[in-house]
Amino acid sequence: MKSILRILLIAALPLILIGCNDFGAGYDDFPPAPPRNVTTVTGDNRVDIYWDHNNESDLAGYNVYYSYSYNGTYELLGSTKNKSFIDYGAKNGETYYYGVAAYDYNGNESELSYDEVYSTPRPEGFNRAIYDYLKFPNSSGFYFADEEVVPYDSDLSDFFFENYNGTFYLNVWKDSDIQDMGSTYDIYDVKYAPTSGWAPLYDGDNVKYEEAKIGHTYVVWTVDNHFAKVRIKQMTQERMVFDWAYQSIEGNRELKREITEKYRPKDGKVNKTYK
Repeated sequence: MKSILRILLIAALPLILIGCNDFGAGYDDFPPAPPRNVTTVTGDNRVDIYWDHNNESDLAGYNVYYSYSYNGTYELLGSTKNKSFIDYGAKNGETYYYGVAAYDYNGNESELSYDEVYSTPRPEGFNRAIYDYLKFPNSSGFYFADEEVVPYDSDLSDFFFENYNGTFYLNVWKDSDIQDMGSTYDIYDVKYAPTSGWAPLYDGDNVKYEEAKIGHTYVVWTVDNHFAKVRIKQMTQERMVFDWAYQSIEGNRELKREITEKYRPKDGKVNKTYK
């Protein structure tokens, strides 16, 4: 009898092993693809992070990471099921690098996104007002660093407002620069300071200027090598109302970094670059 049972067990063993293989075949250990096209919008003590939605059917969500350098160690910032995330802990004047990883319902996590993305939050303000310097000289200029209205001829004045015979102007002193970036929807539409195209210094003048137009955004390059932007919301014969943003890091033009793709595992090591 024992011999018969042994023969039956040996004969059934392949079927048992096949059944075990079939049972394990349903387990998924393949992670989703890394998210693509990660971008940021720089704000005031915040950074908004966006990316393209993954198409995997078992996608469960995304983990968002940050580091203080591209090749540094990335720490988990938070998780979301959406294709965007807001870093409310970002501080003005500090630069943060971001990476996003996708994960599925089995807990498999992708590598970090390939995009090299960083942002430096900067102060901003809304609905500030200055006045025509010919009538109200002491409240016609604005100083970005301290977010305050100053006299147009103060050493601190970064730009000032003028109504010259019914035509409005934004003026900067000759050792600064200004450029009209055209009509914009809001203050965020202009994402970086230009490298050329600044208003010329006109003969006989100590100022450079652009005609002031409602709905236009102007970039200012200050005397101490900082970049800022001003969007005009309203104007009267005596007053201009505007939104503004100011990059507090000297020489930093970026509001949206140009993206380059690199392979970056979560250990921070760069293995290869995609052109």
